[in-house]
Amino acid sequence: MDAKDEKEPERARIVVVGGGFGGLFTAMGLAGAGEVTLVGSEDHFLHTPMLYEYLSGEVEAWHIAPRYNELLDDGVSYIHGAVTGVDFEAREVEVAGRLRRLSYDYLVLSVGAVTNFWGIEGADKYAMPFRKIRHADDLRRRMIETLDGIQPDAAPQDAQRAATFVVVGAGASGVELSTKMADLLTDAFQRRGLRGEPHVIVVEMGTEVVPGMDTGLRALVQKELHEKRIELHTETRVVQVSPRGVRIEHGGEQREIEASGVVWTAGVRVNPLVEKLAVEKNGRGQIVVEPTLQVRGRREVFALGDIAFFQDVVPSLAGTAQLAFQESSLVVSNVQALIDDSVPAKGHFEELGEAVSLGTETAAVLVAGKAVSGALARQARFALYTARLPTWQHRLRVGASWFFGGKTPKPLGL
Repeated sequence: MDAKDEKEPERARIVVVGGGFGGLFTAMGLAGAGEVTLVGSEDHFLHTPMLYEYLSGEVEAWHIAPRYNELLDDGVSYIHGAVTGVDFEAREVEVAGRLRRLSYDYLVLSVGAVTNFWGIEGADKYAMPFRKIRHADDLRRRMIETLDGIQPDAAPQDAQRAATFVVVGAGASGVELSTKMADLLTDAFQRRGLRGEPHVIVVEMGTEVVPGMDTGLRALVQKELHEKRIELHTETRVVQVSPRGVRIEHGGEQREIEASGVVWTAGVRVNPLVEKLAVEKNGRGQIVVEPTLQVRGRREVFALGDIAFFQDVVPSLAGTAQLAFQESSLVVSNVQALIDDSVPAKGHFEELGEAVSLGTETAAVLVAGKAVSGALARQARFALYTARLPTWQHRLRVGASWFFGGKTPKPLGL
């Protein structure tokens, strides 16, 4: 047989669903391993751990939300669309608005989670989620509109009543968000010459803030909340959210809190797409995966991130971007192993370090088992997250921008 008559071996068709940390890094890692297609519901990636810095103006949108066409080379095709279903028997993925389904040899599911309002009355209608760039834009706009509505000669108590905001949830997200808001609003009061001070309230159903986090870090968080005069309510549940604020319950007693905005960081649930998939799930609706991150009963399908139930994970890692980041490496190596007719490896994931922003001037990080805070911790957090941006080109651009341009917060209204 002539060489020209020989057929080239068919390349593996790899479809990755979800463009967050897990999906993007998996797709980039598999570039060249086959025909890789990444499907996402947005036109840009989002470095979610720094969404709080975007709210405060310490970073710009292009820093943390680069478009996929800027990140991906010819080794990965990108489709902007919502996946509406998967036919596991036919090995096809259905994308809204596309007549032809995507065929795959290997499928990676990493669609992430969505805000969980827990069925609380009015929460899905009146509370503000905080998971996307547009959510941060909406919140910043709400704070500016609130400040603009306060008369310059308003009595201190009237100014405080008007500038009351409630953050529901005192996990890392609630803490980082509330401390940013408190600093931004306090700065705005001073710049505008308003009397009194803003009022930021955090409502937490559990017994403590940042559950699962290192005890030293928790102590620093509690200290910062106190110093920023953020009012903390633990063992308190939200009963109702309305256009005027929230109704909370503690110890069997209920009371109303009037607020200009209620921001919801009190948990997530699996993406609605997962609910439609005919795969084994746990009680929380997460996809049950093997230690290799293969979906149980579907060796050619992998799941990672918020939607995957992987037993060997420390509590502080569950649901974090760094877990998805680590899992993506395992998926890349295991998909390649299947392509090479090799045996997929089992995964083990460890805490890479904890860092939490505590306002516009400070942060807390865990270094060699010791919790430290302050301006240097803030710089360390920036450096840590710069290293986890998607490509070296983007890391270089962002690092140069932060180094030369500084990371000064942008005052509200400016």
